[in-house]
Amino acid sequence: MSLNEKIFLSCLKNLSYFEEEPHIAVGVSGGPDSMALTFLLSKWVKLNKGKLYALVFDHNIRHNSQKEAFQVKDMLTDYNIETFIVYPKRNKIIKKNMSNARTNRFEGLLNFCKKKNILHLFLGHHFDDNLETYLIRKINGSNLDGLASMKNITNFHNVQIIRPLIKIDKSSIITFNKKNKINYINDPSNKDINYTRVKVRNFLQNKVHKKEVKTDFLKLKKQIPDYKKMIWQLLIESLVDIQLNRVKISLNKLIKFDDLIIEKHILLLLNFFNNKKNQTKSSKIKVFINSMKKPNFQIFNLSGVIIKKNSGFLIFYQK
Repeated sequence: MSLNEKIFLSCLKNLSYFEEEPHIAVGVSGGPDSMALTFLLSKWVKLNKGKLYALVFDHNIRHNSQKEAFQVKDMLTDYNIETFIVYPKRNKIIKKNMSNARTNRFEGLLNFCKKKNILHLFLGHHFDDNLETYLIRKINGSNLDGLASMKNITNFHNVQIIRPLIKIDKSSIITFNKKNKINYINDPSNKDINYTRVKVRNFLQNKVHKKEVKTDFLKLKKQIPDYKKMIWQLLIESLVDIQLNRVKISLNKLIKFDDLIIEKHILLLLNFFNNKKNQTKSSKIKVFINSMKKPNFQIFNLSGVIIKKNSGFLIFYQK
């Protein structure tokens, strides 16, 4: 999909997730995608009489990272955009790798939003980013949910994460920047082939490879709704009784499913009881599943939810 101002503004106009005079933040790396996004958001927020905070994260794992952060801030200041440099917590700078830097950046931006009571954080991920994420997760053996990769809207700790460029090709973003004379910088780590994502990105430079991965990814995205529907239908088949603080399911039916489906069912049941934003770790659920299959299984506490065996049934409840 191509990028232009009309498409972008109509996209945000159709979203009903914003308060009047919205206060929003955008993560800015200084690259073409985040600079284009910030340029477009600055126009949108003025139309809606809101306020925009541009957040530049200094990950502090390269010797010149501070210089780069201030360079991006100066670029944004030229567009009269209020900019803040965000730093990671000192105890978070442990591993000098791309994954650690991304995690620290996301946490830093989220913490800024929570302190300022900002409900919406925009990120500049685009379609090519999603293809890279999909391929990396496929290589790592991710499940279907993981392979779906990044969504355009998610929520973390009461902050709405919005990726309005997620269906936009990077080439279209660069064309948009040139047309509108939007300056940007290139992160030197994007050329470091020691990083997995850079290797994957180079692989996707081949048009044949990219076309194959894109076709595979889009087919999978179409299957996700049917997959989720199947998971719900199978769970309903196992349900025996459901009340406000108690759920009863058939153990005999549950254990006939594949462990991945059982894990999804357990997550759905835990979410029924818990309002926690942090999802129970897969490793903990797998420990429960292994325990559940043992003949002497009686009771288990999983994320504050008690799971008790009663004849051929499992009873889920909270104290």
